[in-house]
Amino acid sequence: MSAAGSPQSAKPRVVILAGGKGTRLLPFTVTFPKPLVPLGDMPILELLLRQLCAQGFHDVTLTLGHLSELIRAFIEQHVAVALPQMRITLVTEDEPTGTAGSLVLVPDLNETFLVMNGDLLTDLEFSALIAFHRKSGAELTIASHTKRVQVDLGVLELDDAGQLIGYHEKPEHEHQVSMGIYVYEPSVLSLIERGEHLDFPELVLRLLSQERRVAVYPFEGLWLDIGRPDDYARAQEICAARSGEFTER
Repeated sequence: MSAAGSPQSAKPRVVILAGGKGTRLLPFTVTFPKPLVPLGDMPILELLLRQLCAQGFHDVTLTLGHLSELIRAFIEQHVAVALPQMRITLVTEDEPTGTAGSLVLVPDLNETFLVMNGDLLTDLEFSALIAFHRKSGAELTIASHTKRVQVDLGVLELDDAGQLIGYHEKPEHEHQVSMGIYVYEPSVLSLIERGEHLDFPELVLRLLSQERRVAVYPFEGLWLDIGRPDDYARAQEICAARSGEFTER
């Protein structure tokens, strides 16, 4: 299915993973697909599509699963009219195949392509990520963000004999985490068997086990995972304060 018939953009193709159940946002996502959860006056999926369009990415495929008919109706009845310059195709899974397994259902991924989750808010410049990937020579690049996680308890430090040697009240730890945005070379798809259930972390481990290069692109701008209730609440506040900023270039 194509939402618009414009020629393919010179920018790489984009695959948006929009088939998850959104269990962290229950009960809202029982009858409502997570990519259609609103941010301000539009669904997060539409904001993401407008953002891609503003950055020159016009060829997008959505992989669908949970409540796919609602996303399909939204694309056909609204996005195709609002963003006629975009070519949007839809691929629906019969059974869930995971965040990596669904990629083999997408036809003609023969060149470098961009993949992202359909439930994130960021001000990342996607072209900068792709340029970094190409310069790195990696088969896969993961956009990363620094995440600070606080343990909301007093943490006891023990020695090997079980004796207390330290006490840390609500310590905070810092980690580099995946943003859910990736750049792939088509060679990676050879590691995914059609029909198998494979999530992205397992695919990364397969690449590393074969000593194939996986690069990391550090990004310290805005990034929020809308699937997390705390991030969703913060995203609502940011979108209200920065209306239109994410889709204007």
